[in-house]
Amino acid sequence: MAHRPNILFLMSDQHRADVAGYAGNSVVRTPVLDELARNSVVFQNAYAASPICVPGRQCMMSGQLPKTCGCEGWTDLAPDYTTFAREFSRYAYQTVCSGKLHHMGKDQMQGWTQRVAPDAVVSDQHIAGKIQSEFDRYTAAPGTGKWSNQKEVERAGIAHGPYQTFDATALDAAANFVRQYFAHAYHDKPGSHRPLMLKMSLLQPHYPFFTDESKFHYYLNRVPIYNESPCDHPVLSQSQLWQPVNVSERDIRRATAAYYGMIETVDAHFGKLMETLEHVGQNLDDWIIIYTSDHGEMLGQHGLWEKARFYEASVRVPLLIRWPRRFTHSKLVNKNVSLCDLFATLCDLADIPAPAGLDSRSMVPLMTDPASDWHNEVVSQVGTNHAMIKWDHLKYQYYGGSACNEREQEREVLFDLHDDPGENTNVAQLPKHAATIKRFRKRLATLGHGPDADPDYKNAGYHTGNPAIPLM
Repeated sequence: MAHRPNILFLMSDQHRADVAGYAGNSVVRTPVLDELARNSVVFQNAYAASPICVPGRQCMMSGQLPKTCGCEGWTDLAPDYTTFAREFSRYAYQTVCSGKLHHMGKDQMQGWTQRVAPDAVVSDQHIAGKIQSEFDRYTAAPGTGKWSNQKEVERAGIAHGPYQTFDATALDAAANFVRQYFAHAYHDKPGSHRPLMLKMSLLQPHYPFFTDESKFHYYLNRVPIYNESPCDHPVLSQSQLWQPVNVSERDIRRATAAYYGMIETVDAHFGKLMETLEHVGQNLDDWIIIYTSDHGEMLGQHGLWEKARFYEASVRVPLLIRWPRRFTHSKLVNKNVSLCDLFATLCDLADIPAPAGLDSRSMVPLMTDPASDWHNEVVSQVGTNHAMIKWDHLKYQYYGGSACNEREQEREVLFDLHDDPGENTNVAQLPKHAATIKRFRKRLATLGHGPDADPDYKNAGYHTGNPAIPLM
């Protein structure tokens, strides 16, 4: 049997999909990602299963939606849960990660056989024998935790913060691993002949919005700024942490400039790691290279910051897959895909059987022919009662279980991205969409959401004969 391909998985945090040169952004400088995209399959409508760091990452790793894998909030996968790293390790892959995984529980490896420069932190809820009364003594003390969104924006600018240090450390650790693994100066032989899955996962461009002086000056007078009035919907008008942000246009510009600078830094880090691989004799055309992010960033659009909303800026993510040995020409795929789909896709590319019970579809048919038949649905979830279903260009959102949903029309939102790409008009109540709304409600119930939710939901996934969306 042929040697299974090496895999390089590059990941950033909070990178909105439209801030990249290859995506048509003429301001941001991303030469590495642009060159990667030139020979990649570029997925233009890729979505997070949850636009929040922890559940979004665990869903991607498990190939399952939040309700399936039990990660509907800041909870980790159960110990020894099936992840693509764990599955590939069963097939003799060395699975190595440098940087952020954001696991919260006792199983800090979750299938990775080696972690270098990790963010390995077990949250308080997983401490064995925890004496809650002792923890309660300190929870009321002021001065802990993150800044408010207001202060995050006001403090944006020129600085070198802990996230910049973390990413530089993750790059150094990944590069050192590559040098030792492929060109060990003492042993003069590779660390192993087994295939390698190497992931470098960075924190930037996640806030705090800090960048160096040169990049800040370059972007300050070039960046677009979003200074829109908030939506009047009771949920979509709230910031992620229910903290209003009332900042000046200058503050928005400074935060956006820093954010663009952080993306340029991430781009350069990816380039340095790939240069290191080439320096030790690796031909990157033999490698499968993936780039994505866990979710986007609102950047003040619709009056919001951070993520946790189903707006495109928050829930849509960049996704590139490059493997010139098999996919010789760049392709643009505009079908709706999920980060959950990476599990089955990686298995397909590496000729490894995908486990049962996944909410994951192989994207290889789309990579071969973007016009291939595809059930053009994607699902996302925030918390236990907010859900999004996108069929073709129609994006349905359900907001249940909240005090602000006293009126039925406040529970449902429908955006037609074909006619309204800026997501400014809720068309859920229009008579022409009545039949489609009923079909969305039916699908919502199979996913364990809504007033008619299936109480026995286990794994509705994408394999339940979902109703096709009528063309509008």
